Order: sequence, then C-alpha cells, then structure tokens
Amino acid sequence: MQTYQVLLIGNGETVSPALLKQLAKKADYILAADAGADKALRAGITPHGIIGDLDSVSVRTKKRLADKMQYVPTQDNTDLEKALNWIKKHKFTQATLVGFVGGRWDFSIGNLLTLAKYARWIEITLVSNKWRIYPLVHSAQFCCTKNKRVSIIALKTCTRLTLSGLKFPLHNARLTAGTTRTLSNETTGKKFGVRFDKGCLLVYQEI
Repeated sequence: MQTYQVLLIGNGETVSPALLKQLAKKADYILAADAGADKALRAGITPHGIIGDLDSVSVRTKKRLADKMQYVPTQDNTDLEKALNWIKKHKFTQATLVGFVGGRWDFSIGNLLTLAKYARWIEITLVSNKWRIYPLVHSAQFCCTKNKRVSIIALKTCTRLTLSGLKFPLHNARLTAGTTRTLSNETTGKKFGVRFDKGCLLVYQEI
C-alpha cells in the first residue's frame, strides 16, 4: 500500500534546523500549526499549508503566506487537533510531528493524549533531536541502537503485552494506565518489539 507522509510543525520546542530540513525532504506535504509557520520559515522551510485559529502566527508570516492559511475558528480544540483532523481527512497515512512538547506542560500533556486518539488512522512519530515518541494502538517493531532507553506508558489498559529486544522483556502481561513497571527499559540490539492484543500506549525511545 502506498503511503503519504506529512510533516507537521508546531510552535513548541522544535528540532535543529538541519534535522527539520531533513524531515521536510522526506515529506509529501509540510503543514504548520499556527505559529509553527514562523518556526518553519526561520529554518528555511516554506510550508504548503498553515492551519489553526491563527492567533499566534506573526503578521509578517500571515502576509507572506496568505494564500496558504486555513483558518479554523473553533476554540473547542487545539491547533494540533485541527491539524490532525485535516491530515486524517486528506488520507495521509504517516505523520511526523515536531514542536508539540516543551514550554507549557498543560499543552504538552494534552498533545500527547491527543496523538493517541488519531493513532488508529495515522502512523504518528513525535520527533526531537534526542528522542522519538510513538502512540500505538497495535503491535509494532522499531529500529534502534544498543543501550538506549525505552519506556512504555499505557494510556488505556493493554492486554497480552510482550516486549522483546529489551533488557527487561515482558510476556503476555497486562499493563494498566499509571503503571510504572515498563519505564526506563534498555535496548539490547538493533531492533525491539512491542506486541499487544488491545489497548493504547506511548513508546518513548531515546536515540
């Protein structure tokens, strides 16, 4: 099946300009959430679209990219959710996100919980220079290097959870939200696996 990848840039702590440009080259479409457009331009990247309530993007960027603005006035959800709704509607199957954690912790926590709601339709990767976060509603395998930290955080009860390729493996376990037994694990090789029957979790991987 053909995949279509979008790079979504937010206004939080973002990656280095070099990494952002690398991610932009791999994307089929570059979307900025509100003032994420300013971050994109500062890195030398022109987004294909800007979405949100547009209350924080600079006047200069609004003028420069006026034809790319998609105003969504509702205050019932965040700019991240507005962007993810757009991504889902346009049938992108993969989304790489930068700039959605850091700064205000209420927004960071809310954004992580929001990602999990869309993992059923979109393969999402939240990226920084030092780590990756993946919201999962189904089993997955990840490439890695040895001796790197991995944490598994349940958002909904996960059944028959099996972890492989990690220093502390797990087999057919039940993991409930708030459980800390799967924090601070460690990779043992070039791949690790997370398998479960049902539930929702976040995989935190240091790189």
